[in-house]
Amino acid sequence: MAALKTAFTPSVVIHAWRIVKARQAGTAFDGEGPRLRGGRWNSPGTAVVYTSQSNSLAVLETLVHFDRESPLPDLVVISCRFPDQLMSEIDGSALPEHWRSYPAPPELQQIGDEWIKSRRSAVLAVPSAIIESEWNYLLNPQHSAFGSIEIGAPQPFAFDLRLLREAASARPARKPRR
Repeated sequence: MAALKTAFTPSVVIHAWRIVKARQAGTAFDGEGPRLRGGRWNSPGTAVVYTSQSNSLAVLETLVHFDRESPLPDLVVISCRFPDQLMSEIDGSALPEHWRSYPAPPELQQIGDEWIKSRRSAVLAVPSAIIESEWNYLLNPQHSAFGSIEIGAPQPFAFDLRLLREAASARPARKPRR
């Protein structure tokens, strides 16, 4: 039988980061963008907030979505904190074989949608498709414990232009997101 956490078990506080366009800072944690467009772990119509375990992973996760032909928008980075007791974790062995592919296999959206609807936890740890040994954290804005997630103040963020130059020359063109 697995050991259960009790009230006497100290909680670990998890820090996560999200990078968004500065004009969207006020709504960065409402899940509306992913609800409209869908994402790797959610179908259109399902609100979820994507965050990363480190600021540097948030940079990579943001960078893969930029259209290299478009000018860079003004960006902000926003941190959040939550106790690990609010989190459940994806069993990596249950993921489809090509879960890291682009576009993502639809099974991932089914996993995320089912988690959101079940309200099993306010946070779901999922492996990053960019660096599979690192984690992204999905936040469920409809979960009753979502309000206990501490959201920091937006801080201005700018990419190092060397990273953009190298990244733009190394990746194929993608259709811009609307």
